[in-house]
Amino acid sequence: MAVCSDKTVLNQWYAIGATEEIEPERMTETVLLEEELSYTVDALGSPKVWRTGHDAGELVPSQCVYGYVWTCLGEASGEVFAIPEFSEPDRRNMNAATIGVNVSAPRAIENFLDMGHFPYVHTDILGVEPHTEVKEYDVEISIENDEILATRCRFFQPMASQASGGGADVEYIYRVPHPFCSVLYKSSPVDDKRMDVIAVFLQPVDQEHIRAHMMLSVLDEDNDDKSIRLFQQTIFGQDKPILENQFPKRLPLDPRAETPIRADKSAITYRRWLSRKGITYGVIPAAA
Repeated sequence: MAVCSDKTVLNQWYAIGATEEIEPERMTETVLLEEELSYTVDALGSPKVWRTGHDAGELVPSQCVYGYVWTCLGEASGEVFAIPEFSEPDRRNMNAATIGVNVSAPRAIENFLDMGHFPYVHTDILGVEPHTEVKEYDVEISIENDEILATRCRFFQPMASQASGGGADVEYIYRVPHPFCSVLYKSSPVDDKRMDVIAVFLQPVDQEHIRAHMMLSVLDEDNDDKSIRLFQQTIFGQDKPILENQFPKRLPLDPRAETPIRADKSAITYRRWLSRKGITYGVIPAAA
């Protein structure tokens, strides 16, 4: 019997390991939603995931998508959400890092959506004073796709990516297609008609600890994988202490719990979306 009792959370797909870092036929252990798991891939890249704690040996659904092994501890419904850019042949696709963070998954997603912290946490990289204003943008819940979409997001950034040649106004599009995953599209410095993709796939270890898998799908022919990864690891390294000092670690869903400002429009929508879904894991539900 699963430790997590939130059916909506249990029925989601979760990334648990980057396939490029898994030696074929070698078993790796991990924890998802407080369940001990083991997983491996065979020589052809087909995954297998099974329980090693309670109900040891029981196979659970698995698939390889976007360079990761994904699994579901409940009733898997459909496929992992689409990121069509990943299949474009000229993109550099990679796992930038998998990093453990002592915070709830919803808190981490909320931080990922927040542009207001750029000048103060990522100074001289993703933001700089006096360019601190979060300009008006649009955010909506797509009923058809069951996801959050924030558009017309623009922010001045001194160095938007490893491929940047200088400061520029960068366009952002945020998607939240999964309660604990987010996909960011941002202007590519090498192609003004296309966008780089940065996704964060969160693996909730428990209600207040996660493993964050960062997937990149970028248009960059000039920098090596190590440099591209290091840039994203630097950004996440700046976010990690901020996240771990959040209090409470679980995300309050009551709209009166934390004072909202205009820059938090996406965060407010995200909290409402979680409430509408009845999510109880990693959050402090709003009072009835």
